[in-house]
Amino acid sequence: MPPAEVLPADRAAIRETIQAQLDAFRRDDGETAFGFASPTIQSLFGTPELFMQMVRQGYRPVYRPQVFEFRELVTLHGLVTQKVHVVGPDGRPATAYYPMSQGPDGRWRIEGCYLQAPDEHQA
Repeated sequence: MPPAEVLPADRAAIRETIQAQLDAFRRDDGETAFGFASPTIQSLFGTPELFMQMVRQGYRPVYRPQVFEFRELVTLHGLVTQKVHVVGPDGRPATAYYPMSQGPDGRWRIEGCYLQAPDEHQA
């Protein structure tokens, strides 16, 4: 689905889902954070503990951000994807891409997170 076709209520639900997972990370609430992941991600990691271990080790900018600002929706690999500007605990900026999927129950789930450092050649 192209981002232009995403209804305002769905845009809000996508942001609320990501924000709720971020809030769970801040509380070290693995069970809740894991619940916002898609079934694909949940089956990949199996338990909230393994999921949180992966987040702590590989995704510190979204685990403990200094700055977390929503940007536009884009399409990435055919999925509606929320861009987020983050500044990690080390002060380095990055763009986080959150591909999303909508389940049969209508709830939006996080299909992953990809971090991209800023292009040093951009003005």
